[in-house]
Amino acid sequence: MLILLPPSEGKSAPPQGPPIDLAALSFPSLTKTRRGVLAALIRVSRADPEEAAAVLGLGTTQLAEIASNRRLRHQPCAPAIRVYSGVLYEALDHGTMTGRSRDRLQQHAVISSALWGLVRPDDLIPAYRLSGGVSLPGIGTLAAAWRLSVAHVISATDDLIIDLRSSTYLALGPVPREDADRAVTVRVLQERDGRRTVVSHSNKATKGRLVRTLMDSRRTPQTRDALLDELSRSGYRVESGPSTPGRPAIVDVIVEQP
Repeated sequence: MLILLPPSEGKSAPPQGPPIDLAALSFPSLTKTRRGVLAALIRVSRADPEEAAAVLGLGTTQLAEIASNRRLRHQPCAPAIRVYSGVLYEALDHGTMTGRSRDRLQQHAVISSALWGLVRPDDLIPAYRLSGGVSLPGIGTLAAAWRLSVAHVISATDDLIIDLRSSTYLALGPVPREDADRAVTVRVLQERDGRRTVVSHSNKATKGRLVRTLMDSRRTPQTRDALLDELSRSGYRVESGPSTPGRPAIVDVIVEQP
C-alpha cells in the first residue's frame, strides 16, 4: 500500500542537523522542480516583508517564518516525520512507535509538500513556510508546478493507494485516472443526531490514528475491501462511500461527535 499524507502548516524547527541535500531526498525525478520552487521561495522571502507575507498568505505575526525561509539552504534538517508537527502527526505519535512500525511507515507512507513535492518520513528537511495554495513569482501556482511530476511518482506503484490528503494537496498531484481503480480517498465524517459533517480537527486526528493502526498491524491491505475489513477489525466504523468512474473510491470513517 501507498499512503499519501498531507503535511502540516505547523512545523518543529530542528535545533541542529545538516543542511538540505536535494539529491538525497526520495524520488529524484522531483529534484529539478524542488530546486526551482526552493529558489523562488527564497527570492520571495528576501523581498519586502509585507510583500512576501502577501504572496505567502501570512500575517504580520508570522514575519519570523519569512526570515527563516531566506536561510532555507542553510537551516538544520531532521526527518520529515519529526518536522511536521500538526494534529495528524501528533495523533500518529511516531515517537512511541516500535521499530517495526517505523519501518512500515517509511516503506508505505509519503508526505505531500508544497516545497518538496513528496518526501518519505525519514527524508531530512528543514522547517519552512509554504502552503499548497500559493502562487510563486516565476513558478506560478504550486498545483501547476507539481501536478504532473507528483502524479507520475504516485502512478509508479502497483499497490493500493490510500489518499489522506486535503483538497489543496491533492491538487499538487492527483491520483491519475488510469490508477483510480486501485485507489481510495478516506473521508472522516462526524455524526451527530443522524447528521454527518466534516470537521477539520477530528478529521486530522482520526487520520493520524488510522495510519498508526495500519502501521502497527500485521496486515497490509491491497484492496478497498481489505482496507475496510482491516479498519473494521481494528474498531473503526467504516463504510463504502459514493464512487465516480475515473476517480478513487471513497472510504468513509464515521466518528461520533461528543
